[in-house]
Amino acid sequence: MEVVLTVIYMILAFAFFKSLFLFSRRGKKLPPGPFQLPIIGNLATLGDLPHQSLAKLADIYGPIMHLKMGCLDTIVISSPAIAQQVLQKQDIIFSRRFIPDAIFACDHFKYSVAFLPVSPLWSNLRKIIHSNLFSFNKLDANQHLRSSKVNDLIGYVKKCSQTGEAIDIGRAAFTTSLNLLSNTIFSKDMADPSQDSSKEFKDLVWNIMAEVGKPNLVDFFPVLKKMDLQGVYRRMTGHFESILKLLEGLITERMALKRSGTLAVNNDALDELIKISQGSPVEFDKTRIEHLLLDIFVAGTDTTSSTVEWGMAELLRNSETMVKAKAELDKVLGKGKILEEADITRLPYLQCIVRETLRLHPPIPFLLPRQIAEEAEVNGYTIPKNSQVLVNVWAIGRDQSSWKNPLSFYPERFLDSDIDLKGQDFELIPFGAGRRICPGMSLASRTVPVVLGSLINCFDWELEGKISANELGMDEKFGITLGKLHPLCALATSVPV
Repeated sequence: MEVVLTVIYMILAFAFFKSLFLFSRRGKKLPPGPFQLPIIGNLATLGDLPHQSLAKLADIYGPIMHLKMGCLDTIVISSPAIAQQVLQKQDIIFSRRFIPDAIFACDHFKYSVAFLPVSPLWSNLRKIIHSNLFSFNKLDANQHLRSSKVNDLIGYVKKCSQTGEAIDIGRAAFTTSLNLLSNTIFSKDMADPSQDSSKEFKDLVWNIMAEVGKPNLVDFFPVLKKMDLQGVYRRMTGHFESILKLLEGLITERMALKRSGTLAVNNDALDELIKISQGSPVEFDKTRIEHLLLDIFVAGTDTTSSTVEWGMAELLRNSETMVKAKAELDKVLGKGKILEEADITRLPYLQCIVRETLRLHPPIPFLLPRQIAEEAEVNGYTIPKNSQVLVNVWAIGRDQSSWKNPLSFYPERFLDSDIDLKGQDFELIPFGAGRRICPGMSLASRTVPVVLGSLINCFDWELEGKISANELGMDEKFGITLGKLHPLCALATSVPV
C-alpha cells in the first residue's frame, strides 16, 4: 500500500510541477519537436545511435529542435546556418559546457580544459596547451618525432606484409597516435607497434568515450545521482584512475630525476609543464598537469586513429578514389615513399580525401555538448535556461541543402572549394568553431594526412578474407566519439620503391 501511495504522490507532484512549468512558458515560442511522453519525455527516441536518430527527427521537425530528455531540455542543431548562430554569433552565451555525471568522476570536471567554464583559469590552460604542444613553432620543432613514429608504423605494416598477417588499421593508427603524443610529452614510447601493449590503453580510452557518450539516467533525472543506477560513475572512476595513475607515475619519476640532477636534457612538453607548475604552484599544480594530460591523451588518440580507419575503409570501398590517390602520390613523391608534413600542401587530392572522411565520419558527432546559462533566442525561438545544446555535425555533413549527393564518398567535391576545417565554414566543422574549437586541430591536420598518405603510398591493400568492397561493413558505434563497429582488418603488400 505504501508503494502505491508513493507512486501516486510522485505522479501528482509531477503533474503539479509540469503545470507550473507550462504556465511559466506561456507565450514563449520553443523550437518544434516530437511529442513528449510523461516523465521520460523523448528519451525513447535516442536509441543506440542518437546522432542518426536525431538526424531523422530533424528531417521532420527542422534544423532546430526542442526535445525533453527526462528533466533536461535539449536543443538539437542540424544546419550550418543555425550552428553559426550558436557557435559564432552567440558564442559567449553558448560557451558553457553541459557536464555529464561521468565527468564528475575523480573530480575531473574541476580540472578538464574541455569542460571548465570560460574563465581566466580556462584561458590560461588553453594558452598552456597551445604554447607547449600545438603552436606552429612547437609543431615544427617536434616534426621529427612524428616522422619517426610514422616510420615505425610503416615498418610494422611491412613486417606484417611479409608474414601475411592482417593489420587492424584502427589499432595500428592508435598505437602511432599514442606514441606520437607520448614522445612529444614524455620523450618515450608508451606502446610497441608489434605487441598488443596499446590495446589496454585503447580500450580504456574507448570505454571513457562510450561512458561519457551513452545516455545516462542521472543526467536526465538529477535526483538519481547518488544511486548511479547504470554504474557509469563507478566505471568512469576506475577508467580515470587507471590513466591518472599511469600519468602520475611518469610525472613523479620526471620530478624526482630533476631534483636529483641526473636527468638528461629533454626539453619536452613535460619539462615545460613542470617548469610552469614550479613558477605558479597554486594555479597549476601536479594534479592539474595530470588531468590536462588525461584530456590530451584521451582526445588526441582515439579521434586521430578513428579518422585514419574511416579514411582507409572508404578508400577500400571506392577503388577509383584509391587509384587517384596513389597516382597523385606517385607523381609528387614516387611510389613507396613515406610522406613528410611538408609534402601535404603538394597533395591536394589527399587533402580532399581527409576532408571528405571528416565530413561523413566526424570524430565527435555532436561535438561536446553545451549548456546555456540564461534564456536566449535563436532563429526566432526561445532557448530555455539550462538547456543542453547539441550541434549534430554528423547531420550537417550529410545535409542535402549543403552537399550534392551527401551520402557518397566523393573527395572531388573539395577540389574547387574553399571550404576548410578551421571553423569558419559551418558546413564542415568536425573540430567545432568559436572559442571552444578543438585546440588539437593543428596537430590532427598534420598527422592524419601523413599517416593515411603513407599507408596508401607504401602498400597495396586488400580486405582480410578477400571479401569484396561491397561487403565491408560501415556500421558505427557511438560514444562521445564515433567509432567503427567492426574493426577494419586488411592485408598489405609492399609496393616497389
